[in-house]
Amino acid sequence: MAGTESLRQVAQARAPLSTWFGIVLLFALFGVIVLAIIGPSPRSSDYEEARAKKRVENLKTLREEADKALTTYGWIDKNKGVARVPIERAMELTVADLAKQKPEPAGPIATPETQAIAGAGASPVPGSPAPAGSPKSGGASPAASSPAQVPASPSTAAQPSPPSPASPSPAKSP
Repeated sequence: MAGTESLRQVAQARAPLSTWFGIVLLFALFGVIVLAIIGPSPRSSDYEEARAKKRVENLKTLREEADKALTTYGWIDKNKGVARVPIERAMELTVADLAKQKPEPAGPIATPETQAIAGAGASPVPGSPAPAGSPKSGGASPAASSPAQVPASPSTAAQPSPPSPASPSPAKSP
């Protein structure tokens, strides 16, 4: 039985550090040899040239398909009745359709408060002379003290109005 115990001890003994170091160096040497052989070898440009030719062919077919789609008639979905029309014809139809439409009048245009105040008799710009019909006193006119009521359209509702001057400048006498 003494013989089997000694075999177990030999089988379970760990390899010394120098053995592991030798294995690592062997792999490193193999890597250096592979890099020395493969690294400086010239790469053929046939692969890149073949890829470039394939890209040119793909681009050519893509352009031909796009040109065909833009210049010919065809069905997009026959069951739904959706067809493709050449782009020149589509532009002609669109222009003819727009020419038939009557222009609609524009909605009211909201004016800023300073213009509304100017129409009420106050000077639109501080420091400029007051209009002929405005009072010559230094106090604020009733129209200038209350903000003008301007109907807000959807496009101007979110925009803040410019601040009105605190008091109009006194009118200069000629």
